[in-house]
Amino acid sequence: MKTLIEQVYGRIQPQEGTVALERVLLECYLSPGISTKALAIKCCLPVPLTAAVKREFIQAGALAQDRGVRCTPRGEAWVERHWGYRGLDKSLYHQLVAEGAADWKREVQSILVELADCYAARPQANVQLDQAKCTPETSLKRAVLCLRERAFIGKKILCVGDDDLVSVSAGFLLKRLFPGSDHRATEIEVVDIDPRFLNYIEELAAAYQLPIRCRLWDLREPLPGDMLNGYDCFFTDPPYTLQGMSLFLSRGLSALRNESGLPIFLSFAHKPPGFTLAMQRAFVNMGLTVCANYPHFNVYEGAESIANRSQMFVLRTTDQSAPEVMDSFKDEMYTGEVNRTLRTYQCKRCMTQVKVGERGETATIELLKNKGCPKCGCSTFELIRKVKQGPSSPSES
Repeated sequence: MKTLIEQVYGRIQPQEGTVALERVLLECYLSPGISTKALAIKCCLPVPLTAAVKREFIQAGALAQDRGVRCTPRGEAWVERHWGYRGLDKSLYHQLVAEGAADWKREVQSILVELADCYAARPQANVQLDQAKCTPETSLKRAVLCLRERAFIGKKILCVGDDDLVSVSAGFLLKRLFPGSDHRATEIEVVDIDPRFLNYIEELAAAYQLPIRCRLWDLREPLPGDMLNGYDCFFTDPPYTLQGMSLFLSRGLSALRNESGLPIFLSFAHKPPGFTLAMQRAFVNMGLTVCANYPHFNVYEGAESIANRSQMFVLRTTDQSAPEVMDSFKDEMYTGEVNRTLRTYQCKRCMTQVKVGERGETATIELLKNKGCPKCGCSTFELIRKVKQGPSSPSES
């Protein structure tokens, strides 16, 4: 039996995908009496398309035109039962998602107090894994951003690496949004290579009854089958190398549902123009669009090399999205590894080989991808060999 969203999508099939339809219905639930124009602005859709979607939901019995657009009892029941909005503190919700809500911290001050205690006892950062501790405020701000992107309540959320404890902040935010309610519609899962953080997150989840599950996994290997194609969004703050970013994005992308418009929350250091160009080329190669960029969004403790700040990208999937890394990952990805290896890459088109590293033909893979293959200009390469560089002569790794 088709769901309400599937029924409407089958009749108009917008290029924006079912995510756009979900957002229209949700905005009518959260802001009853909203005008069609305001609804189009909220959903970032053309007015004609918004009007067409509205008509289909009216025909399906989920919306009604009554001094603006609002949900019928059937529409309200759908949102509350299938998406888990029953029991929501709507006043707090609107305060948190309001455009330009600079005082959001005041509304969740009690959460920040609890998080401060949790964060004080978290494991030490392992710099060999490029870990850096973000502040409790930053972690909670990420969860609030997810809420503002309508990718939070009732969704299946994945944290691809979570030494920042975003999963814990998200769990606390859920409890605050649903006071006195047994909210079970939102699921949060963490995949990480560091058992110390996974154990600590599990301890907090048990102590505070947070809907979090943890999975110990080395992201150099493809995700297990039960984690593929089932999530609605993911967070990641990967190693600040092009290889690390591409790997973490690829693994997260493989976990998302095959749907256009799903958000990805990528935290990454501010980089020079050449590196940024290579990053954006990687986004395009994976069929991702940049929906938003927030400079200096993240604040860290003791990350002096990046001035204690990094940016937040909000990416979205398209009908052409696909991971760049599908199989086991053989390249170096952590900053310390990348800086001390001489790597040989082979052009995927003409098989020309290029050495990359301090003693190579080009210093970084970012520069190589920006310039393209010296023979054919192709910008896609495969790692075929790597040699560790010692203080005098390199040795095979």
